[in-house]
Amino acid sequence: MNERFIPVATSELRTTQAAEGLRRRAFTVAEIEAMVEAGIIAENERFELIGGEVVPMSPKGLRHERLKTWVMRQLARQLPDTIGFTPETTFRLSPDTFLEPDFVLYDTTVGLEGLNGATCLLAIEIADTSLDYDKGRKALIFSGFGIPEIWVIDAVTRLTTVFRDPTPIGYRRVVVRPEDALTALNAPGLELRLSDYS
Repeated sequence: MNERFIPVATSELRTTQAAEGLRRRAFTVAEIEAMVEAGIIAENERFELIGGEVVPMSPKGLRHERLKTWVMRQLARQLPDTIGFTPETTFRLSPDTFLEPDFVLYDTTVGLEGLNGATCLLAIEIADTSLDYDKGRKALIFSGFGIPEIWVIDAVTRLTTVFRDPTPIGYRRVVVRPEDALTALNAPGLELRLSDYS
């Protein structure tokens, strides 16, 4: 028997409860990582873990991937060496929650090893089919963990919703038009204009 998967008495299992009232087994980030390592979950399977619940993510379309590539090029060109960025990393926020934003920006002295709610400078989401979720539930999760700023870029209209000043109940938000400059609170020199994307 694999030592990583030691059976646990049912009364000891953490559970969550969905809207229909049925209890569900809650997972931890460590358990999910062990399942990926053991091959139970495929490495390329797309989901997030929110409060112990596995939440499938919608597939990314070509429109999303093209815009993400453009944003990645802008980040690489504009960010100083003191600010790192990583696309689609598993952003571990607590023992039972991880998200996978399109980009996270962080101080390079902290690195990915020290990335958490307090050290993330900016999270960027590019949304096509997931726009309502990214601007709603996901923004609330980021806010609850104190992420100082997130950008949700609409891949269709190129409008960007900028979320700042996190509180436990949400952010202050501003909508930035494609022709206006997007600037980050904690990433000096970064300026994107979505109207430049073609």
